[in-house]
Formats: sequence, structure tokens, C-alpha cells
Amino acid sequence: MGYIENNLIPGEKLYVVGRLHWTIFSKSIFFICMATGLLLYALKSSMAGEANVALLVRNAGLLALVPSLWYFVQALIKRQATELAVTSKRVIAKFGFIKRSTIELNHSKVESFHVDQSVAGRIFGYGTLHINGTGGGITPIPDISDPLGFRLKAMEAIDASQQNS
Repeated sequence: MGYIENNLIPGEKLYVVGRLHWTIFSKSIFFICMATGLLLYALKSSMAGEANVALLVRNAGLLALVPSLWYFVQALIKRQATELAVTSKRVIAKFGFIKRSTIELNHSKVESFHVDQSVAGRIFGYGTLHINGTGGGITPIPDISDPLGFRLKAMEAIDASQQNS
């Protein structure tokens, strides 16, 4: 939470912190499963005396580890470089590590929230949260874990700040 904690206004309190869902690692998980299956088949073929098949399948399995590592690093960077929070005064979203994009909406400028969830998103608890600002801007936050819970906490914080005004 480096960016958000470093940019809090004096007197501003952190209400809720959002996270990206583990499904951002799904491509990496797919390739790891594929590589594991190929390597296990290569082991079985080797034990059965089929050296040529075992060598070919083993190399394919090792080759499948390359995209797995690539997608894992991509997802890890995305997860570490994304910060989502609702404070007592603002809704803040920061994306990116080297190239940074930030969205900070004061509670008075938030019009509505819209949640998109696929069937898989409903089952596993992730989705895209769209924050509509008063200027017509729509801020999508994709792959957020528990988007309905984040929206609820944001609405509670906005309601509390409007009652204190």
C-alpha cells in the first residue's frame, strides 16, 4: 500500500483495501498443469522403455514451463503494482509499476458503482467494478476480489462522509 499510505491527506483514514483476485494467475496455473502432465507422461514413458517418446514429451513439458513463468511474473507484477482503497475522503485506485495510472475520486464526485461478474466471477468471487464519476468518467477496476464487498464498504464510507459534512 505504498502509494496510498504515502498520499493520505491529514486526518484521512483508510476504510477498506481491495485486492486483485487470484484468478489473474490462471494462465500460469494452466501452463503449470500442462507441463506437469507432460512431465509425468514423460516419466511414465521412460519407465515403460519408450525413450524417444519420453524425450520428446519431456522437452515439450519443459518448454511449457516458459510461458508459465512469463505469465506468473506478469500476474505477480500486476498484483503488486495495483492498489485499491476507500478512505474517509476518497476512492483511490493505482495501477502500474513503472508507468503509473491513478484515479482518485472525492466522495462528493462519485455518482454510482456498477459491478460486472461472469458466472465464473460469481462462483469464485471476482469481477469488474466500474466507478462512475460526476464528470461522466467511468473508472473500471478489473479482476477485483469481492467487488460487491468493496462497493458496499465504499458506499458506507461515502455515506458516512456525507453525514459528517
